[in-house]
Amino acid sequence: MEQKNAVNSGARPTAPAAPKAAPAAKSSGGASLFAVLVIIISFIVSVLIFKFILGDPSHFQGGNPENNPKAGDYLGIVHSGGPIVPILMTMLLCVVTFSIERALTLARAKGSSSIESFVRGVRQKLNANDVSGAIALCDQQKGSVANVVRAGLKKYQEMGREHTMNTDQRVLAIQKEIEESTALELPMLEKNLVIISTIASVATLTGLLGTVFGMIKAFSALAQAGNPDATALATGISEALINTALGIGTSALAIIGYNYFTSKIDELTYSIDEAGFSIIQTFAAQHGNAGQES
Repeated sequence: MEQKNAVNSGARPTAPAAPKAAPAAKSSGGASLFAVLVIIISFIVSVLIFKFILGDPSHFQGGNPENNPKAGDYLGIVHSGGPIVPILMTMLLCVVTFSIERALTLARAKGSSSIESFVRGVRQKLNANDVSGAIALCDQQKGSVANVVRAGLKKYQEMGREHTMNTDQRVLAIQKEIEESTALELPMLEKNLVIISTIASVATLTGLLGTVFGMIKAFSALAQAGNPDATALATGISEALINTALGIGTSALAIIGYNYFTSKIDELTYSIDEAGFSIIQTFAAQHGNAGQES
């Protein structure tokens, strides 16, 4: 019974880690607001570009946007794609904006120097039993990887002074701390990626919708009694092809961006796992004998 009570009392210090989720929730709310603002602003900018730049009368025959665009005037040609074009332009601007935001965020998460050299430096400090030096390296490195490693090292120091738990319990406490810190950092790395992945699918479908509208106009012109309206037929086909091109292009950029950022996040996660493994193994090796003796 005494041993059982000692185990229970020793396990309690790890419980207060739960309140760490509060900053993550606050950050998530800020990220949602940022995403909503980006989408709204992108839509407004797209409508303004469609109306005042692409729809400028100088791009059309006779200075009238209702007429066909001038030969070789690509701005007027894109405008002839119809009302689906601003929606596709909104998606394109969102992909570009969120890609830039993710690139900046992952660059900060990586830290001030190479991840490989940082992990190697932490491992060397641990092998020399210099935990304080390893924490100092984390303070210099900064970023998500350094934050997780620093939390693990702090727990390492705490468990080094803990004598009411055996070695296995202390190792599990360190491992739990690293896992909890990783769980708090990962959402920050993956924010807005779901929007990019959604656009990758929706952009193609939206372009297809524009294609359908264009083909409806083309076949309506073709179905007229007497001589078909060749101009209306060409306009409908042009609208269909423009929407198809914009949809496929936006979707391709979104897929490329999503896969690129996902691979970068996987690299960071692997570095966190590698550093965490080194922390746990070093603690087990240096405190194993003491734990067995106690």
